[in-house]
Amino acid sequence: MPPPVDDDWSDSDDELLSEVETSVLLGVPDGPIESSDDLYDAAVSRIGGLPAFLPKREPTVSDSHCKVCQNPMELLVQMWCPFEDSPMDRALYIWGCTRIGCQRKDGSVRAWRGLRYNGKYALKLEKKLAKKQARENEKAADEAERKKNVTKANPFSMANASAASNPFGLGAQIFGGPLSPVNDSEKSDKKEKNETQEVDHESDAESESEESESENSLLTAMASTTLTESPWTDAPTYPALYLSTVSEYLPAQQKQKLPPGAQVIDPSEGDGKGGKELSWMSEAYENSLDVDHVFERFTKRVEYEGEQCVRYELGGTPLPFSSDTVFQTLFPAPETTPLPVTKPDFKVVPPAPKRTYTVSAVPPCPVCKAPRVFECQLMPNLINVLRRKDAEGAKKLTDEERRKAVENALKGGNKDEKRGMEWGTVLVFSCEKDCCQSEEGKDLKDSWREEKVYVQWDV
Repeated sequence: MPPPVDDDWSDSDDELLSEVETSVLLGVPDGPIESSDDLYDAAVSRIGGLPAFLPKREPTVSDSHCKVCQNPMELLVQMWCPFEDSPMDRALYIWGCTRIGCQRKDGSVRAWRGLRYNGKYALKLEKKLAKKQARENEKAADEAERKKNVTKANPFSMANASAASNPFGLGAQIFGGPLSPVNDSEKSDKKEKNETQEVDHESDAESESEESESENSLLTAMASTTLTESPWTDAPTYPALYLSTVSEYLPAQQKQKLPPGAQVIDPSEGDGKGGKELSWMSEAYENSLDVDHVFERFTKRVEYEGEQCVRYELGGTPLPFSSDTVFQTLFPAPETTPLPVTKPDFKVVPPAPKRTYTVSAVPPCPVCKAPRVFECQLMPNLINVLRRKDAEGAKKLTDEERRKAVENALKGGNKDEKRGMEWGTVLVFSCEKDCCQSEEGKDLKDSWREEKVYVQWDV
């Protein structure tokens, strides 16, 4: 008999090529926006450019001002991100200041959430949810009826004995034998599947019939966001780029595989020559204590898709940039049991507990008092993309202007000079309920609210 195959060893490359899709959506630049229709369309996500607003009443320009220098900031990102099964159109806007004196200060990056009620989609959503509820009610009724009609099985029944005594039942089915009868639950599952397919076909037909109406309503919405006679046209801007989304894929984690017969030898054991090797191991371990493991994990994760400018995962877990105060706030150190001063000979010391993410320290929504959850974060490559596009449109300096710029930099620079941003990542937390209310709690048709931003600065 041949020896059994060792599952822990394989020379196949299939596993190396496999990837796992995460729940994170990555925003990547996708070329310049040259269409004026897209520039005025709030549903077009973008990097840079001017904002296309959803609320009917245009926000004031001061909402984009830096809280440090009080000057208008450039739009970094606008994202179209409506909640699932919500009748509200929704977009997120993030501005950032590039002045030297404003870096590493609170208020130099701000995020706002814009909402607008979509009446046509609300009607369609209401029909969809009503059909879904009807299916669930019918399924519950069928299940109750099935349980009611089920008779207690007789363990001494010949039918049960014959069914259980055939060890080759599977083979009989494969080779054309009689199939076992379909029970009520299987019938119910098939019926539900057919109803789901029918609903999908109905939804497709409705979407095709409403396509022309959607185009007309979209043009109307775009016209209401035109900024031709708005003070926003004088705001500083970066060249506008499309922001497209792709799924994040990570290589599958593999357990360590060793060939048959291989052994792992501890250098501190065996021939007694553990002196030099053991000291080298301990030195490497001590040096690693000075490494920011949070930053290492950040860079390793980003390397899989270096073009990412935005990470989006509503209600997910942020990817911290470094072990700074923001990290301590969102990933607080767990309480540990103090070790005894004199440890017994056989005292078992439990491993140190790991940090876990929590939003308890994030301030709640000031309007509805609901907790805020993580929604998205800006990545370092966004700075590179904005700087590159901004440099392409900048005028060339003369030799005299370049000389003065160098002298100014050597003297410490001007705090109002725009030299670029210095953050590592920007974390945005938004209202969990996506509320659209007034300060008095009255429901509104549109809304414009500032959300919480945490900035982890570059080290």
